[in-house]
Amino acid sequence: QVQLVESGGGLVQAGGSLKLSCAASGRAFSIYTMGWFRQAPGKEREFVAAISSGGEPYYTVSVKGRFTISRDNAENTVYLQMNSMKPEDTAIYSCAASPFTAGLERISRDPRLFGSWGQGTQVTVSS
Repeated sequence: QVQLVESGGGLVQAGGSLKLSCAASGRAFSIYTMGWFRQAPGKEREFVAAISSGGEPYYTVSVKGRFTISRDNAENTVYLQMNSMKPEDTAIYSCAASPFTAGLERISRDPRLFGSWGQGTQVTVSS
């Protein structure tokens, strides 16, 4: 188990950028698959991006080319750089850690495989 704390959310205009951080405490951060999910008001939680222990990224189609997920294992931190933001990106963004490592796409599409979650950070994009 790892404990996760997100930061970096806020208000940004459409077309702008934000960078979210997720600091992890606990053992063996480097072996976890890390993911970012978001939940907009009145909508179900959706997958945004994930990164394998080896640094391979995977994105949902709607953010591909705009968002970049990265990790710094020395700092026990995963990042989500969000560029060219749109009002529909408005949501609470949460990071999550999965102990599963095989099949990044499969892991990304099943939130049940993520055993640790942060409390979330609000991102609001104004039009």
